[in-house]
Amino acid sequence: MDWVPDLRQLRALVAVAEEGSFTLAARKLFVTQSAVSHSLRTLEEQLNCRLLDRSGKRVAVTAEGEILLRRCKRVLNELEQATRDLDGLRRWGQTRIRVGAPHSLCHFLVPSVLREFRDCFPRCEPNIEAGDTGLLLERLAQGELDLVVGLKPRNHGEEGYRPMFSDRLAFVISPFHPWAGKSENLIETLGEQQFIIYAKATETYRLIESWLEKMVGKVKKPLVLGDMQAIKEMAKLGTGVGIVASWVAAKEISEGVLKAIEIPGPEIKREWGVFHSVQRQPSLVEEAFIGLCEMAFESMPR
Repeated sequence: MDWVPDLRQLRALVAVAEEGSFTLAARKLFVTQSAVSHSLRTLEEQLNCRLLDRSGKRVAVTAEGEILLRRCKRVLNELEQATRDLDGLRRWGQTRIRVGAPHSLCHFLVPSVLREFRDCFPRCEPNIEAGDTGLLLERLAQGELDLVVGLKPRNHGEEGYRPMFSDRLAFVISPFHPWAGKSENLIETLGEQQFIIYAKATETYRLIESWLEKMVGKVKKPLVLGDMQAIKEMAKLGTGVGIVASWVAAKEISEGVLKAIEIPGPEIKREWGVFHSVQRQPSLVEEAFIGLCEMAFESMPR
C-alpha cells in the first residue's frame, strides 16, 4: 500500500480521539468541523478501514484506529521535538530542561553538572527535582520531566536508558566500633548489629533487605532514614552500622571520622544511569546534559 500521510489528517485523528467530538477537535485545531470530517473520511478511504465509530454520542476510536493513533502520536511528537531543537539552535540554549535526581546525587553529582551546563547554555533554565528514582520515572513517563538521573530499577529495559556508573555498598562505622579494630569475626556478629539503611520503597532498600535476608536471616529491625547525611551522622556517633556507597562517605572516610568495611558475601551492586522519554529522542540540550552527567560519573570514586 502506497500511502503518504497528510499531517492534517494525523492531527485531526489525534484531536478527535482526545476530544471525542468533531466539533471540539475542530476548535482545538482552529479549523471548521467539515474540514476535520473530510480529512478523516479521506484517511479512512486511503487506508480502506474504519478508524472511528460515529454511532454513539461520543466519537470512539476503533481497533484499527488505535493502532494508527499510537503511531501518529509518535510521529507528531518527533516533529514537535524537531521544531523545538531547531528553535533551540537559533536561540542557542534559550529553553528549559527539567531533571529529576535522588537526594544523594543532588549533593554529590548534580552541582558540578549544573555548573558546567550553565557555562554551555547560559540562557537555559534548569529545573532540578529531588526524589526517589521510581517516583521520578513515573513523572518522566507522564511528560513532567525531561530527564532522570538515578538508579536503574530491577527488570527495567534498555529503551530510554543510558548506563553511566556502577558502585557497590559498604559498611560505614565509627572508628570506635568493635569492627574497626578487627573484622575476622564480622560475619559471626552480623545479627547483633543495628544497621542504618536508606529509605523504604527505594531500589537501595530492596537490595539491602535482600542481602540481609540471605546473609543474616533474623536481624534487629534496621533504622531506616531518608537522608544519606543522617545515616553518616548516626554511624559517626556509634549508633549503628551504616550501609552506603563509599563515594557517599568519601570525605568522612578521608578525615578518619568514619571507616569503610567491605561487605562480606555477595556484593550489593547498583547501576546508575540517565533516563529519557521513550516517545522521542533527547533534544540537543538534553544530550548535552547527558554528556556532562557521563563525565561527572567518570570522576566519581569507585
